[in-house]
Order: sequence, then C-alpha cells, then structure tokens
Amino acid sequence: MRKIFLIILTFHFSHLTYSQSPKTYTSSEILLQLKKLNVLGSVLYIGAHPDDENNALLPYLANEKLYRTAYLSLTRGDGGQNLIGDEQGVELGLIRTQELLAARKVDGAEQFFTRAYEFGYSKSSDEALRIWDREKILSDVVWVIRQFQPDVIIKRFPPTRGGHGHHSASAILADEAFTAAADPKRFPEQFKYGVKPWQAKRIMWNTFNFGGTNTTSEDQLKVDIGGYNSLLGKSYGEMGGEARTMHKSQGEGRPRRRGQSFEYFVTTSGEPAKTEIMDGVISDWKRINGGDAVQSMINNIIQNYKPDAPELSVLSLIKLYQSIKVLPGSNWRNKKLDEVQQLIEECSALYVEATSSQQRVVQGDTLRISFFLNERKAVNVTFKNIKLENFDSAFSIPLPANQNVTIAKTLSVAPDKKISQPYWLEYPLVGGTFEVRDQTMIGKAENDPSFEAIFLINIAGEDFTIKRAVQYRVIDPVKGDVYQPIPVLPKVELNYTKDNFISLNNSPVKVEAKIKSNETNDAGSLQLYQQYSKNWKWNEDHSSLNSIPETSKEKYWTGTFSSQSKETNTTEEIKLRTSDGKYDGYTKTISYDHIPTITYFPKAKTNLVKLDIKIIGKKIGYIIGAGDKVPQALEAMGYEVKTLSEADITDDNLKQFDAIITGIRAYNIYEYLSNKNDVLMRYVQNGGNLIVQYLKSNQVGSKRVKVGPYPFTIDAGSRVTEEDAKVNFLLPDHPVLNYPNKITEKDFEGWVQERSTYQVSQMDEHYQTPLGMNDKDEKQSNGSLAIAKYGKGNFVYASLVFFRQLPAGVPGAYRLMANLIGLPHP
Repeated sequence: MRKIFLIILTFHFSHLTYSQSPKTYTSSEILLQLKKLNVLGSVLYIGAHPDDENNALLPYLANEKLYRTAYLSLTRGDGGQNLIGDEQGVELGLIRTQELLAARKVDGAEQFFTRAYEFGYSKSSDEALRIWDREKILSDVVWVIRQFQPDVIIKRFPPTRGGHGHHSASAILADEAFTAAADPKRFPEQFKYGVKPWQAKRIMWNTFNFGGTNTTSEDQLKVDIGGYNSLLGKSYGEMGGEARTMHKSQGEGRPRRRGQSFEYFVTTSGEPAKTEIMDGVISDWKRINGGDAVQSMINNIIQNYKPDAPELSVLSLIKLYQSIKVLPGSNWRNKKLDEVQQLIEECSALYVEATSSQQRVVQGDTLRISFFLNERKAVNVTFKNIKLENFDSAFSIPLPANQNVTIAKTLSVAPDKKISQPYWLEYPLVGGTFEVRDQTMIGKAENDPSFEAIFLINIAGEDFTIKRAVQYRVIDPVKGDVYQPIPVLPKVELNYTKDNFISLNNSPVKVEAKIKSNETNDAGSLQLYQQYSKNWKWNEDHSSLNSIPETSKEKYWTGTFSSQSKETNTTEEIKLRTSDGKYDGYTKTISYDHIPTITYFPKAKTNLVKLDIKIIGKKIGYIIGAGDKVPQALEAMGYEVKTLSEADITDDNLKQFDAIITGIRAYNIYEYLSNKNDVLMRYVQNGGNLIVQYLKSNQVGSKRVKVGPYPFTIDAGSRVTEEDAKVNFLLPDHPVLNYPNKITEKDFEGWVQERSTYQVSQMDEHYQTPLGMNDKDEKQSNGSLAIAKYGKGNFVYASLVFFRQLPAGVPGAYRLMANLIGLPHP
C-alpha cells in the first residue's frame, strides 16, 4: 500500500500563462522531423578540439540529407586561450564543452568526447599519442563508434600535415578505430555493456582550403553544401555561421554565409564513394526487416500533415510508434521510437516541465519542485504518474485542453546524494587523460541531470514515459524566463583565499582558508587533517576548530608558515573532517549568457611560493587582455596595480606609472591600443617601460596593428611547446638577465604547459633578443623576448607565457617579470 501521508501535493487548474521552456517547435520544424523519420543513415565527424568541426557541413548533413549526425571531439579544449574571461585549464574545458553543445543545438548534430585532456599545443602526433596514452583514447573512439554505429566516418584532418599534433593524432586514431571497431578481438571488455563490433562503410577525409593550405582538388568527391532549407528559413552557411559563433571563448564569431559552398572528400579506407558520401549505404527502411510497411506509413503521415493543425497527425503517429515497437531490436529501431515519441509530444502540443525556485540544493536538504503540464490542443491525454528519486505517485488526470496543471512537491534529498561534479573531474588527471571509471559515461558530453522527473502520460491509449530535468526557473527582469541546471552541493566546503601565497625574501607567509557550511543545521565539530609539506614549518596548530557559526555559516582559518628548505614552490591541499564526513573542495560557478551556468567542485589547493626577489619601481598600469590573472600576481609581488581603460591612455596620466603592461592579445582585442600607439611611445620615450605580452598576429581584420617603436612581425606558428625546453642566454650581460635579479637556468625550472607562443620572427635591428630556445629536433629561435631601447625608456615584446606561469606560482617567472618592469633607462 502506498504511504500517502509521506506525500504533500497541491493541485490547481488555472488560466495563468506560464513561460515556455527554451525549446519549442514550429510546424515547419515538425515537418522536417517527419521527413527525417524516413532516413536511416548516420555520419560521425571526428576532430581534435572544440571548433575543429566543419560548422557548415554538419547542418547540411543533419538538415538537408537528414542523416543522424554527430561530432566526436577528442578533447574539451582545456589547453587553449580564453577571450571572454580568465578561466584556464579544466575550467576552459567546461566552457568549451557547453559551447559545443550550444553549437549542436543550432545545427542539429549530436556531441561526443573522449577522455583526452588538451595539454596545450603539440607539434607532433607522436607526442600527443604518447601523452594521451594511445590505446586508451583509441578505445574511447572505438566505444563511440560501436555505440553510435555510423555508416560513414569523416575526419577533419589528415594523419600528416594537420598543423597541430592533436589534429594529426585525431586522424590517426580515427583511421585505427575504423578497423578496430569491427574487430571482436579489440577492446572486447566493451561488449558486456551492450555494444557489438561495428564496421562503417568507409572513412573519409574532409579536405580543406584554409590557413594558406589547399588540400582540395577537382578529382575529389565534391559536394555543394550551400543550399537553402525552406522549412528552417536558413541556408546551411547561415546555420554554420550561427553555430561557429557559439565558440565565443575562442573569438570565433563568423558571418552567416549564403550562396554556393563546396566541400571536398577523399575516401581513405573502405569502399570508395563516387557520387555522394553515402554511396552503397541503404539509408531508408529497407535496411530493417519489415521496414517497408513503416516507410509507407511515414509517407502517408507526411502527405496528410496539416501545418496549421499538427494535432491531426497524432493518431497516425501513435500507430506508427506501435508498428516500429514490434520490429526486431536494433539501434535504428530504438532511435526511431524516440523520434516518433518526440513528434507525438510536439504534434499534440503537450508541454511538460519540472522546475524549482531554488537555484541549488545541499546534500541532505530539501528541494521544492513544481511539476507543470499543459495539453495545449484538444488531444486525448491522461496524466498517470510521476517518479523522482524517492517520490512515486500515481494519478489519473485527464488533461483538459489548454488548462494548466501544477503539482507541488517538497523532495527530501538523500544525505549521500552525489554532488554535481562533472564526471570527468571526479578523479585527478592520469597523465594526459581524464580518469573515468564508469565505462558507460565515456563519450558523453555532460552529466545526466542531478534530478530527473519521469512522467507517465497516456496519449490516445498509448503510454509514454517523458523525462524532464528538474531545472531552476527564474523570471529575470531583462531576460525574462531563465532556466538553469540545479547543482547538488556538499554540506561543507573549504578553500584557500588565494591561489598563491608568497614568502617574499624568506619572510613568513600568512595562509588563510575559508570554511563554509551549506547546511541549515550546525555542521558539528571540525578538524583539519592534511599534513603540509616538510619544506614549510607550520608555526601554529589550528588543526582543531570550533563549529562554524550558525549565523554567518562561514569561518576563516589562518596559519603562518616559514620556509624550511631551498625548494621554491609546493602545492598544498587542505582537507576537513566533520562529524559526518570528509570534505576537500569548494563550489565554483562559471556564468556566461551564451551557455548554461556551470558548477563544479575544485579541490582546495594553493601554492606556497618561496620567492627571493628584488623589485624596482612600485606602480604598474595594466591593460587587461584575454584570460588574464597576471595583475593579481603583480600585486602579490608588492606592486601597486591600476587597471587602465582607453580613457586612461593619455600623456599626463601615464606619467605616474613605472611600467605599463598589456595582457595577452590586448592589441588584437582593443583597436584603441593601435590608435594610442603614439601616446604609448611618448610614454616610453620619456622614460617608461612598456611590456607587451603576446599578440596573436600583426593584423586585426584588414588593419595592421600599430605596436612598438620599430617594426616586428609575429609568426603564429613560432612557439616553444615543451615547458622544459633548454633556455640559452644569448646576451648574458643584458640587464634583463642581471638587474635587479640575477636570472639563471634555475629560473626556467617548473614551468607549465609551454615556454613561449606567437614569437617574433622578423624584427628591426633595434631589437635585442637575450633568450634562445627550441623544441626537440627544431632550430633555435630567439623570438620569445624582444627588447628595444627607445628614448629614455624600454619597449618589450614578451611571448613568454607569463599568463600561465605567474598564476601557477613559478618563481622564475616572477623574477624575470620583475626585471622587465625594472629595466634600467638608457
């Protein structure tokens, strides 16, 4: 017997108009989906990174050819740069994951990933495959192929000439997976999860003509993808531009293109394609036994479809659903059942959602949920059941036409409910790959919702299970209806208040951590239980703490540390034990308008940095660049930092600063810096030091960037990607290597990800280049640091990646930056 007394429900019928969820479908979109029911062909596109996909081709495949289409990105783009914020590493990967999903909503394709971490620019596929663990990532590609079962696989890149080690590695793995996925002896452990060997018809290379490289030719398969879709009201070039523009963190805004556009393809394995990529593939219902009758039913539904009355197709769609359901089990049977159910929901104008006014919920707390239904047309619909976590209740409510039905429920959240950590971040990185211990999660773009409501709805005599994520809903006075994911938070969280705590010149350093209770009740007694590195002496014992105050829910812990050794940098973690568990991290949210709010839970870590340093000058003017955390590092060194805007770049205002520093790509972001180059050069001429961190290129659109007192040229392909590459002192007596700090080889130890990027390749004779470096088997380059005396001051172009090293607490990077700021006046 159901325990009714545990359930508190309220019912009401009203004429209140609720805002719609973000996605609804027009009659023309429904017609396009009806046409897609007759297509049983699939294409998997494979590249290395977010934004490697061909954004004009994917909408053509998904909406013109109506193939099931997906993009497999080996990485989540963690190692790139960020033009919209200061997130780097896994945080940038989280952003770029959601940008890919936003692009897929535009073009209608699906999205998959492997466990590969984008560790930064790589110059060889051998390096990429070694760092990623070739077999591990190959198994992921095979797993996705066996699950998705593509008829055709398309590579974005060739196995050579990819321009990036990750690019060519993606092609190598795609080629190997094409064969391995069909081999029952390869990765047989996957078969216990329901997949089976799969042989695609062919694998093709989508040749290209960009970046000064043309790999296309007229003897290749040539396809015009520039058509116009009348049902969507857009050409595929327009859709591609919209999808590409979702990669906002990479500055990938693109125009909506119209007119003819050709793509070229070469078959690299399998049966060659001569007239179209799906040559020789049965891509209609003939590929399924008993499918002929189904195809006839679909044709009849399309013929009788009424755009102004989609609900008239519901009964025919239900009969179609029943006919497909009795076919032999297969990927296509299951996929088409899902598509038909989606169409039944759309044609019947059934609206179902589950929302909460709570933005987040804590383990062991409660969540207020509103279940909402509206049958907006006169279709025979009965609401029968809702299931959610420990809530399961039966109903028998006929839904009247266009009447709102709302059911309120307060859900008890289990104390051991998993926090909403993205699945690939649950465990530390292993080499160059994420550690994912659940095989069924591999390949998925993101977690399943924290809470998912399951509605049982009967439509015209057939039961359907409809799943809806429980979302936070708020009415924003500017944006209107806003829906966001609801994360589950830990009961207690803790974090250091800074990424780096710096002991300047062997002085004790005060370390502070914040401890916060998310519970409504007292968190109980607290105890820190992490031992710090032996390189540091903990001067106070605060391992035992009192309870967190119930009023503020926050408590700060401080400890003073003194260096005990010559080690310059250690990464320290802090953990906490309470009466009901252990906690070692904190909640962090990332919010941008073009993607959902991201919540994840980093470990509580900090760098304790021993920094022996002298600084000359005190006041720095800083122009923020892309993804910039350098100002905080400068302040930790003891400088006073003021952020400058365009209005601040005047002769009189700049006189107060000992140095001006521009963040990475600042000249590519702000046109005003080129326009103000004369002002900045007068600042240098009068005795100031101007330090320009790297530019992506000398051009912004059709305009050349005006920077520096003398000309120099940036080579986007010139970089040193090996973070431990040997650094040679070409001008050992140059002031930058001697004043006020003596720079030695030790200052280039412990660097992360890379040494230098977007180096100078050609320069005026006034520039001096004190450093030389190179990756393995390459010639030495001297473009990482170019310094020119000008009047009474100095101009510096620095492609050394200070923007990565300073936030990582690399002592040598701090010392070298101090020398650049303190360059003596000529």
